[in-house]
Amino acid sequence: MRLSTIREVTLKAFCRLDGLSGEEDELLYSLYDAAVGYMSQAGIREPPWDTPRRAQYDLCVNYLVLDSWDRRDASFVGAASSENPAFRRLLNQMKLTEPDVSNSDTSGPGEDEPE
Repeated sequence: MRLSTIREVTLKAFCRLDGLSGEEDELLYSLYDAAVGYMSQAGIREPPWDTPRRAQYDLCVNYLVLDSWDRRDASFVGAASSENPAFRRLLNQMKLTEPDVSNSDTSGPGEDEPE
């Protein structure tokens, strides 16, 4: 999946990444796809643009991408790493408030995505 220009800029700003090589850009796109897949498998659909829920969704995806980026070379010895509690609270809240498909807009995720 290719990111829109706006989404790519905000993701790179969140991760504090600039001046990436072509290969690093491709890795970032793969990490983004994996994060979106994780959200979907967690039962959280991609919300429509310009909504507070979309901002929450993007924040969760950004966290997952940054975490994967930071840990891509990491190996852990001793104590296990811990997950960001703010991310876990947000993810749980989104799962608990996921709109019922029968009552939601059926136009599909990502519709009206800005360039």
